[in-house]
Amino acid sequence: MKTFGAIVIGDEILSGKRQDRHFAKAAELLGARGLRLSWVEYLGDDRARLTETFRRTLAAGDVVFSFGGIGNTPDDHTRQAAAAALGVGLEIHPEGVEEAKVRFGDDLTPQRLQLVTFPAGARIVPNPFNRIPGFMVREHYFVPGFPQMAHPMVEWVLETFYRDQFRAAPVEKAFLLTGERAYESALLDLMERIVADYPTLRLFSLPTLQGQERKHLELGVEGDPALVERAMEEIRQEVERRGIRWVWRDASS
Repeated sequence: MKTFGAIVIGDEILSGKRQDRHFAKAAELLGARGLRLSWVEYLGDDRARLTETFRRTLAAGDVVFSFGGIGNTPDDHTRQAAAAALGVGLEIHPEGVEEAKVRFGDDLTPQRLQLVTFPAGARIVPNPFNRIPGFMVREHYFVPGFPQMAHPMVEWVLETFYRDQFRAAPVEKAFLLTGERAYESALLDLMERIVADYPTLRLFSLPTLQGQERKHLELGVEGDPALVERAMEEIRQEVERRGIRWVWRDASS
């Protein structure tokens, strides 16, 4: 299975001027296909830091979606940083030029050609919104910061290159445990046993406080529906044996 990550770029995100919409959408698009994000990083418009980050992620071999910084203004550094991380130069992409012609006709000024200038050897990622493409190289996919452009481009990447990775959408179930014994350290042995017996499931425990007191502990698993049912039955039997009260967590809460 591939490991998927995301990089969200822009000083405006880090300063709070704009709210990030990419992380949630990337998680949604992956989740609808039975996949999940393993990590996400937020970076400002700093070419040196971007270069360092891309060098590291390219070496790791993950599938990475990079959002933002591929415009042609002085604060856009993504294409230059990607080229530096790859150790290649930048060049005008012929297919990118053809796409740009659909948008601008023959009025391709030097400034507009910068929009289709990518690291040598890159391929384009089609942009159905305005035909100005992003680019891809070594399972890194560089798309604009505008959500209405970026998100269809990410979906195209998933459908074009990663259908063999798609799985049935996972299910998630959980109990709300209450009482003086319903705390994490007291249930650690049970959690460790479930993790060992069901390594493909994701176990989670989320305590909730009300003032200084514990209100409840949400304990559950996510993954293959059949395995989730088996694991939850084991958890139910064990918490009942220990005298811990439980109810099903309301999925809408």
